[in-house]
Amino acid sequence: MLHDKIDLFADARILVIGDVILDQFIWGTVSRISPEAPVPVVNVTKEELLLGGSANVVRNIISLGGQCALCGIIGDDVMGRELLALMQTAGAPIDGLIKGNRPTTIKTRVVAQRQQVVRYDREKVGPPSEQTLQELLAYLDNSLANFDAVLISDYAKGVVCEPLMQRLHQLLADLRRQGRPLPLIVDPKPVNAVLFAGSTVITPNNFEAAKISGIDIIDEQSLLAAARQIKDALACGAVLITRGEAGMTLLEGEQELVNIPTMAKEVYDVTGAGDTVAATLSLALAAGCSMTEAAIIANHAAGIVVGKLGTASASREELLAALTVEGL
Repeated sequence: MLHDKIDLFADARILVIGDVILDQFIWGTVSRISPEAPVPVVNVTKEELLLGGSANVVRNIISLGGQCALCGIIGDDVMGRELLALMQTAGAPIDGLIKGNRPTTIKTRVVAQRQQVVRYDREKVGPPSEQTLQELLAYLDNSLANFDAVLISDYAKGVVCEPLMQRLHQLLADLRRQGRPLPLIVDPKPVNAVLFAGSTVITPNNFEAAKISGIDIIDEQSLLAAARQIKDALACGAVLITRGEAGMTLLEGEQELVNIPTMAKEVYDVTGAGDTVAATLSLALAAGCSMTEAAIIANHAAGIVVGKLGTASASREELLAALTVEGL
């Protein structure tokens, strides 16, 4: 039963590589419109800092009972120190977080009456400096063999670049020759799709799948065509397209398309749902699940997260309960 596979998550070690983001939430209420401009006046009641981007993937893995580390860039600034503190509180190592020549990426969301009023981002996008890149590559060289799977969490901020992916593919090939094949799971951005050739599985959402494949997804036929185009163009083992309220669609090898209906009972916020899917999929594959089993488990985890407000994660207990209800 899938329920039993969750116990194996504790032994799974995942290396997450990608763009580190600090999510800031400003919570409040709205009772009037500003006399200065036609915008709501938010009376702030609470502020919160959460791990975001690839760091939210780490948060999900730990919440689900797995082990992980994060390789990425933060700024040598106040928010970078806040992020390091959050990582340590979560129980995640921080030796793969390199202080680069850019500020820590921050996404600030203002939420009132359970609705997002505005979001503003503070970031510097672009490839890492040569020194920062060499530090990232050194971490991969020294650490990759300690893990059971690799997860690329790409937010197109610059960490996922050609030199880094070339080195990663070389190291994975070396481990494969040594009899230690590591699954490579990719949560992609279309702009970097070519870098993910040869991945075990790629997990675009519906919009990203259309962009990567160049095919408008309007029905089952075009969905299959897009999935096949991505799988063939990138020579990856499987494509898992996340489709919001329509659930997920999996194309693996030469098998038939598998549609997995959503498990969400109510959708409050899709923020971070893709992170949850990638995190759970990686843990399940590292724990020995088949691709279809891993996708079903990830779908249940995503159904839990979208029922929460803000950058959320699913716990091991919540996932076990959801699988038990379904008799899985």
